Amino acid sequence: MTRLDPSHTALLLIDMQHGFLSPGGSVARIGFPVGLLAPAVPACARLLAAARRQGMPIAHTRYVFEPGLTDGGVMVDDMLPELRRERALVRGSADADIIPDLAPAPGERVFDKNRPSACLNTGLEAWLQAGGIRQVIVAGVTTSVCVETSVRDLAQRDWRVIIAEDAVAEYDAERHAVALKTLGLLFARRMMTAEIIAAMEDADAAA
Repeated sequence: MTRLDPSHTALLLIDMQHGFLSPGGSVARIGFPVGLLAPAVPACARLLAAARRQGMPIAHTRYVFEPGLTDGGVMVDDMLPELRRERALVRGSADADIIPDLAPAPGERVFDKNRPSACLNTGLEAWLQAGGIRQVIVAGVTTSVCVETSVRDLAQRDWRVIIAEDAVAEYDAERHAVALKTLGLLFARRMMTAEIIAAMEDADAAA
């Protein structure tokens, strides 16, 4: 079993927002099958509750755009212009809010981003460094885009990463499987939520 030191491990929940997850959200209106992401929600909730019990540092990310998605770059302008049509993930909108089941508690950090990586111009790296974090547990959506990009960036910066494979989800089963396979090769240890929680509790008992 992978060892966890709660004092040097953080939980990172990526983009668990209405826009990606809710049937009435912007991504659903574009036509993506948001129901495929639903199984990740209870697994993320279990991880979040366990991390809170252990007093672990916890961070959440939100994918947010300015009005008009003027800061969306080529991914909005060229690749998925439907996001602008649906006014997706605009700062201050319900679409950009984290879902209630996973709402940040006081003291938990929220990092806003306008690109897939949680590391790009967000302050996440500085927060991890300031907290003496050496290992990051990652969960959230979507597996092949924001999760994969963030995990790769964290690993390339020499944080040890654990990906909670039943607490991440994707709109396409093949993309989900390929992303997990690739990440598990070099960038992260793949573990199930129950295994991660057991490792947290074992570390607490040994302390």
